[in-house]
Amino acid sequence: MKRKLYGNAITPVCEICANGRRSSDGRVILCLRKGIMQPDARCRKFRYDPLRRIPYIQPELQSYTEADFRLD
Repeated sequence: MKRKLYGNAITPVCEICANGRRSSDGRVILCLRKGIMQPDARCRKFRYDPLRRIPYIQPELQSYTEADFRLD
């Protein structure tokens, strides 16, 4: 079995499916195959799209000073 990006234990939900697009209000997914779906719904036509995946933990931004960008 081929190892998928971010592991093989991906829960198939419409929110990260390649067939679905988020609506303008962001509450529903507009699926090319099934029509209007809830973001946590699933179907047999699920195809994983790694670019739709939203990381749960956002990294903290580092603080930089002006001295960090100075060339000496």
